[in-house]
Amino acid sequence: MSGPLTGTKIVEFAGIGPGPFCGMLFADMGAEVIRIDRKGAAGGRAGRFDIASRGKKSIALDLKSPDAIETVLKILEKADALIEGFRPGVMERLGLGPDVVLKRNPKMVYGRMTGWGQTGTIAHSAGHDLNYISLTGAVGAMGRKGQPPAPPLNLVGDFGGGALYLAMGVCAALVEAGKSGKGQVIDTAMTDGAASLMSMFYGMRAAGGWTNSTGENLLDGGAHFYDTYETRDGKYISLGSIEPQFYALLREKAGLTDPEFDKQMDKAHWPSLKTKIAAAIKTKTRDEWDALMLGTDVCYAPVLSIDEAPHHPHNKSRQTFVEIDGFMQPAPAPRFSRTKSEIQGPAPAIGEHTDSLLQSWGLDVAKLKASGAI
Repeated sequence: MSGPLTGTKIVEFAGIGPGPFCGMLFADMGAEVIRIDRKGAAGGRAGRFDIASRGKKSIALDLKSPDAIETVLKILEKADALIEGFRPGVMERLGLGPDVVLKRNPKMVYGRMTGWGQTGTIAHSAGHDLNYISLTGAVGAMGRKGQPPAPPLNLVGDFGGGALYLAMGVCAALVEAGKSGKGQVIDTAMTDGAASLMSMFYGMRAAGGWTNSTGENLLDGGAHFYDTYETRDGKYISLGSIEPQFYALLREKAGLTDPEFDKQMDKAHWPSLKTKIAAAIKTKTRDEWDALMLGTDVCYAPVLSIDEAPHHPHNKSRQTFVEIDGFMQPAPAPRFSRTKSEIQGPAPAIGEHTDSLLQSWGLDVAKLKASGAI
């Protein structure tokens, strides 16, 4: 293994979406990530296309068995961190709550991720990404004018506000535990993370620089110089020419000589200028615009599909995508100059490492099998 987290042991309780993605980040950075799966699923496979499971080890346990719970606690005694994504109270009912775990391992970093948080008026309710980012004002700020807010995939809540904040919190707590010798609990709520991601926009709103009407603001498609446009061949390009010098270069490259384009920041002219620039962009194919603008300071990029992105020359030059297990997937990020992150392997079969891991940690596998714990 390589990576900045080499030598770190992290226990992940199997879940969906952002929890496994956070565990994937740790595995890519060299941590030994041990996933606790359900015994009933043993022998199955998360699937070769389950990128979030790559590089992990899987043990399958019956968490209703006292022997299995004791096995988990013994593993946690030697681990550095735990991550779980259950509803509030589930881990406590299993006998694996923070009080129990920290008593067995006072240095444990206990990472918890939920949609609404461990506390709050609706903390125990079900929800999904769209609900969490709706409550924080994020979805309400997105969308075209006169159209309903658009779901932005599940990037903002699950992965941005959830998994990345959990990863940051766990890493920060590991650093602190190295100094104090004491663990702690990280309460990661996707609502908190999504709200944090909206910090700049709350500031802009307070300063009077952002309206509650979607499609009328600088960064939501309201501005003619910050949007996507259809090309002659039915594809799309993106423009982000905000600064005056970049806007001037856009005008030069696109032949936008109409004097009305002088009124870049006059919102009253944005709808008219959007119509004019859309017409101009539609006169050329996406490849033709690439030839004119890509690599310049226009702040330009073609809008690529999932199929196209891995094959773009820039992404290929940086190896942003790699082929593992027969298909393209995103490479580890971010990049470290000395302790290089790398994919440790494909997704494991569920329970693939039960016997070998438990034996290596000094546990009695035969006894656990006899009791039905594994």
